[in-house]
Amino acid sequence: MTTRADRPAQLAGGSVAPHRLARPTGTFAMVAADQRDSLRTMMAERAQVPGGRIPDDDLTEFKLAVARTLGPHASALLIDRHYGYRRLIEEQVLPANCAPILAVDALDQEPGQPVEGTSLDPHVDPATAAAEGTRGLKLLVIWRRDDRRDERVALAARFVDLCRTAGLASVLEPVARPTPAEEAAGTFRLNDAIVEAARELAPLLPSLYKGQVPDGGTGTLARLTAECERIDSVVDVPWVVLSQGVAPTDFPTAVEAACRAGASGFLAGRALWTDALTGDRDAALRGPSTDRLRRLGEIVDAHGRPWWQAPAARTAVTA
Repeated sequence: MTTRADRPAQLAGGSVAPHRLARPTGTFAMVAADQRDSLRTMMAERAQVPGGRIPDDDLTEFKLAVARTLGPHASALLIDRHYGYRRLIEEQVLPANCAPILAVDALDQEPGQPVEGTSLDPHVDPATAAAEGTRGLKLLVIWRRDDRRDERVALAARFVDLCRTAGLASVLEPVARPTPAEEAAGTFRLNDAIVEAARELAPLLPSLYKGQVPDGGTGTLARLTAECERIDSVVDVPWVVLSQGVAPTDFPTAVEAACRAGASGFLAGRALWTDALTGDRDAALRGPSTDRLRRLGEIVDAHGRPWWQAPAARTAVTA
């Protein structure tokens, strides 16, 4: 069987291939644990206390528990420098088959509110992260149809270049949001915005493109697959889906639809570990969360496109 070790080290355009983040099948079953204030808000809501009552250590311990329990079943785990990255690396929490990915997005976010914008975190040095064993970096970009589109493209291009220079895989995550005018007029169409964002940012050729699920993951498999095919038609690099905004019960169908359309897997957090925010955390992670991750891994292995079959990877192979 052809494995990731047999694949080229770069994609077309010189981006680092995402082979170190993948399963031997060339697909991705990755866990996201880089939530910051949003995780604090979820914890506070479940504890029925103000967000300020949730200490930083609670976020860190939760993320490390996720890493310890789900890491052995994941091909990569995404974490942030604020809550857990240092201990994850120093304590060697992840097994060899699970690659660390470090979030490099500085978030413009008021407590309890959605992220409004992002920039590159000046406290993260890609070369140092690579030397510490990190295999990829992730940048969130909040995409809107406004007058800052060129600025966001430049930010994403700089991110991809920094990763390329450091020898790290670049995971680019655009999240489409309405402008105030679109929201007021009710003219925002999520699926169209997802495709438009991909058409604008995927040509920067990140190692891996991380996109939203159309329709919030609701609807039939056929409908979701058709909508995901619109994404695939404008993304030449390997791509995966995120789980934000998708109910855990809907996420398996959403992943299957994306993979049938050409995606290579997922990078998800809430759809995997939300149950562990209440009750017996460790039991929930060992039980329902692990079961979900294993099942999703089976789905991407059965239906996902190996990363080396993406157009940008095929171009690199034949160049």
